[in-house]
Amino acid sequence: MKYCSVCGSLTVRKIPKGDNRERDCCENCGTIHYTNPKIIVGTIPYKDSSVLLCKRGIEPRYGKWTLPGGFLENGETVSQGAFRETFEETNTEVEMGELYAIYNVPQINQVYMLHLARVISDDFSPTSESLEVEFFKEDEIPWDELAFPFVPMTLKNFFSDHRVGEYPLTTQTIERKK
Repeated sequence: MKYCSVCGSLTVRKIPKGDNRERDCCENCGTIHYTNPKIIVGTIPYKDSSVLLCKRGIEPRYGKWTLPGGFLENGETVSQGAFRETFEETNTEVEMGELYAIYNVPQINQVYMLHLARVISDDFSPTSESLEVEFFKEDEIPWDELAFPFVPMTLKNFFSDHRVGEYPLTTQTIERKK
């Protein structure tokens, strides 16, 4: 950050008094500008033993399959954001379930939070963000065409949990190779 978003003055990178890491600081108005991880919200939309996946119509990973999700917006709860993102990418409403998975991705400053979501209608369709939207059973998943590392991890966990009918909350860290 070069300029303060409060007063427009130049910022200085320094460790503020009482802090333990460098921040962008405005010496004119005293504002400390914190940068924090982005929250990504989404769902595992399922019906019976199938999961609804979207083929991405936007970058990154254009043309690859994924679970519906995206950035949490200000003023939304995690559940509201996941519901909105699911509708934006599948054009269908879901019955929101419990929080199912949390993935920490520290290398890119993101945290993913995924809810279980039961598909209540077969009115899904592609949107401006998705090229295709389809249900897949476990043996039909296009494993080599999945968009992001969390997608196969989530799907494998979901199908395993679905077989026993128990869906414990899991938290994992995805370490990317440097």
